[in-house]
Amino acid sequence: MSVNRLAVGIILRYERRMYRFAMKSRIKKLSMAICACLIFSMPFTARAQLNQDDRPYDDKLLRLSEILGAIHYLRELCGAAEGQVWRKQMQVIIESEGTTAIRRAKLVKGFNKGYRGYRRTYRSCTEPAKTAIDLFMDEGAALTDLILKENE
Repeated sequence: MSVNRLAVGIILRYERRMYRFAMKSRIKKLSMAICACLIFSMPFTARAQLNQDDRPYDDKLLRLSEILGAIHYLRELCGAAEGQVWRKQMQVIIESEGTTAIRRAKLVKGFNKGYRGYRRTYRSCTEPAKTAIDLFMDEGAALTDLILKENE
């Protein structure tokens, strides 16, 4: 009788351990599945939040910010004593269009991209630099008109 009890006790302990192991395994799998769902859903929710702040004219506005950065650098390089005029114009755009930190960062990034790109290219005022200024002035004016028309 005691041998049977001993055998039953061993079997019960073994079954409890197996049950606990199976439960831990299920909990691990479930927690991994939940983590995976959260990880994969985060980019979509972040993208949805970003899209809520998008405007139909954003690509034009970002291009305009690049142009302002390039003009700011090139005009100073070519001796226009305007000081911070173009940077101030960009600041006005950022204040009016930068409704969120992400949007402001995009606009600033565009301005800096234009500034740094032409700082790497031109070290002195040359004819191509003056031509670039004229082209950027025309393109900036055209973009401004398009943005205003889309915003009406």
